[in-house]
Amino acid sequence: MTELDTDSVQPSTGAFAEPERRIGAGWIAAFATAWLGIWMAQLTPVQLLLPAQIDEVLQPEHWTDSVLAFGIVSGIAALFTIVAYPLTGAASDRTASRFGRRRPWIAAGTLVFAAALVVLGLQTSIVGIGAAWVAASVGFCIVTAAITATISDRVPVEQRGFVSGWMSAPQSVGIIVGLLLVTTVVTATAPAYGLLAGLLVVLVVPFLRTRDVPLRERERARVTARGILSSLWISPRAHPDFGWTLTGRILVSVGNALGTSLLLYFLMFGLRDPNAEDDLLVLSLIYMVFVIVASLAGGRLSDRLARRKAFVFVASVLQAVAALLLALVPDLTVAMVAAGILGLGYGCFLSVDQALATQVLPDPAARGKDLGIMNIATAVPQALGPLLGALAVVATGSFTLVFVLSAVCAVAGAVAVSRVRSVR
Repeated sequence: MTELDTDSVQPSTGAFAEPERRIGAGWIAAFATAWLGIWMAQLTPVQLLLPAQIDEVLQPEHWTDSVLAFGIVSGIAALFTIVAYPLTGAASDRTASRFGRRRPWIAAGTLVFAAALVVLGLQTSIVGIGAAWVAASVGFCIVTAAITATISDRVPVEQRGFVSGWMSAPQSVGIIVGLLLVTTVVTATAPAYGLLAGLLVVLVVPFLRTRDVPLRERERARVTARGILSSLWISPRAHPDFGWTLTGRILVSVGNALGTSLLLYFLMFGLRDPNAEDDLLVLSLIYMVFVIVASLAGGRLSDRLARRKAFVFVASVLQAVAALLLALVPDLTVAMVAAGILGLGYGCFLSVDQALATQVLPDPAARGKDLGIMNIATAVPQALGPLLGALAVVATGSFTLVFVLSAVCAVAGAVAVSRVRSVR
């Protein structure tokens, strides 16, 4: 494999050293392209393909049955995510190969993710759909645990807000491009999943050509299952800033998941919108624009000011405001305004909170594992959000409680982040 020469080699200080040299545009471009493929493959099914596929298979008498089934499938996948993220992150920390620590796992996760999506498109039973989505979620965990760790491995602190923006900005682009592809180009279920799988592989490959510093002989540690499992516990008493950052991310991510994961159902059954799929695309486009602007601008500004907490706090409050608008004024026009505010808040949160997370890690030799735990705080709420929202809808018969809970979680997350002491 020919490596992409995107920047000069890091100083000869080992894989665990804190990076000091600024990374170049080539590395950032490959990083952003990989995340575009990952987010497209993950979020297009969540937003449209998976709930539509479940509804088609079940053909329920009452629409809440379909919402609940979607929530249960997502919830089961979340349980596997809890295990997969820290284990694969810890394994990548200890991987000794001539290709580096992270690249073998990025490649393996991409292949598992893509294969599972292809299989998912062929399923015609709820059990088959659930099993294939679990496999896809595990693949997603493997690739993202490894690729997220490269931020701490390669990016100096003064660039992390900006670079993290290139992890979050492709999220919104991936949603809109994915939705456009599966609603206008390839509309059949199986080919749509196959297209997403193919694009995932193609877009991740360039990042596999970037440098990945391998472990030196003296840095290699004996790997045991007991050692990995025991390392997964990080005491919040010993590392309070890590604990507060993790708590804040969980709460804000739950709030965002509640506010976004049931939007298709909200349009279809809450607003009785006859053009629900088209309007979902409009809302996603609005959301996308504001996420991109906020993630890149917010990340860069937080780097320049050397401040993280204030940005995360304001971003969380903005998400709460958007959720309350949806709860109190269920109207399509208001939903468009809320989509913009939500995108502004979540875009800034994604980039700056990721930079904050890299600055509170307890151990430089366990970056992959620790960031894997942090990734749980994003991925699991995104998977559990549909289940929690579905239960709220079933209990009340409306979406109001869903959005109220979203606002409460966002505000609570802001309070948690304010307790961090070691980072401004």
